[in-house]
Amino acid sequence: MNVVIIGCGVVGAAIAYQLSQEKGLKITVCDRQPPAQASTGAALGVLMGVISQKIKGKAWQMRQTSIQRYETLIPELEALTGRKIPFNRQGILSLGLQEENLAAWEKLVEIRHSQGWNLEIWDAAKLQNICPQVAHKKITGAVYSPQDRQLDPTALTLALVEAAQQNGVTFKFGVTVLDAPNSTSEFCHCLETTEGKIAADWFVIAAGLGSTPLTAKLNQIIDIRPVLGQALQMRVGHLLGNPDFQPAITGNDVHIVPVGGGDYWVGATVEFPRNGDEIPPNQELLESVRKQAIAFCPELATATILRTWSGLRPRPEGRPAPVIGKLPGFSNVLLATGHYRNGVLLAPATAYAIREMIISQGMGGAEEQGSRGAGEQRSRGAEEQRSRGAGEQKRIIISDK
Repeated sequence: MNVVIIGCGVVGAAIAYQLSQEKGLKITVCDRQPPAQASTGAALGVLMGVISQKIKGKAWQMRQTSIQRYETLIPELEALTGRKIPFNRQGILSLGLQEENLAAWEKLVEIRHSQGWNLEIWDAAKLQNICPQVAHKKITGAVYSPQDRQLDPTALTLALVEAAQQNGVTFKFGVTVLDAPNSTSEFCHCLETTEGKIAADWFVIAAGLGSTPLTAKLNQIIDIRPVLGQALQMRVGHLLGNPDFQPAITGNDVHIVPVGGGDYWVGATVEFPRNGDEIPPNQELLESVRKQAIAFCPELATATILRTWSGLRPRPEGRPAPVIGKLPGFSNVLLATGHYRNGVLLAPATAYAIREMIISQGMGGAEEQGSRGAGEQRSRGAEEQRSRGAGEQKRIIISDK
């Protein structure tokens, strides 16, 4: 059975690796760019699962599945490929501000405990003792999630590609999909690409923002809009606080991520398009992120900025993120796209979901042509991810002044 995956960011690569472990599948991955070039390459890899506010339904189940899978996936990939994947196992520390509702955090701690996960509420004294680099009058404490993680998304994606290649997956980079000729109302027979026609029993669209023009060729447009994120790498020259305890720190939607050697990733902005889909990077917003990080960890004021970068996140318009399931009207085209700010976090769970759809239905569309009913059930995947809307566009710096 032939499976073609369009897109080789972290989601497409995770699907390819997952499917490569199944017998009887011939898998091809196509992307117009090398792997991890779009939103994956710009992501900070902060895996906010246990500490997220999602407590039930698919939104929580996907987070839980992914957090559990990463514990085995990272050593598995490192053993297979010999690659080192930076994977911070020291948890995530969410800074508590005066305005925040402590009761809500206490309720989340209780819920997570009932689900078998740990969260800890720290008062200001404990925070200062364990993380002395955090010095801010308005921080009243923190919530520590020891089981959440942070990783390098590009290193992960390249390892997934190499491991999938070892399992027989074919990767074609620099290949663009041009059209979907001879597609019936229920079945996509092949795609026309810059390398000619590619036929398959299943097509998986994991192309992020590229999913919109691709689904338009199938006359079933899935509207995915860009949201820009900017970040920067800062060099302090030494580890902040306790050198033996370097969790990812987050507060007011700003992440401070240790990446080794006294370097820290800081980000990210949330910038929506104003006219059309063009989003010129707003330097003032990036500077406000830097200032917020300094307000939390004053030592960052002396840091050198090594580089800045930006990427476009794929956000579904008018529907929850991500979009996982069959493309309406087609029995053999699956969507795994529109993960917005959680592509890295949800990649393993997405790969599991796509595997189940393909394995459970075998030849899928080929056997179901003419029987539209059952073949058109939709699985829209994890419901809500993060609160959206205009409020995300604004950044208010919490300062001592």
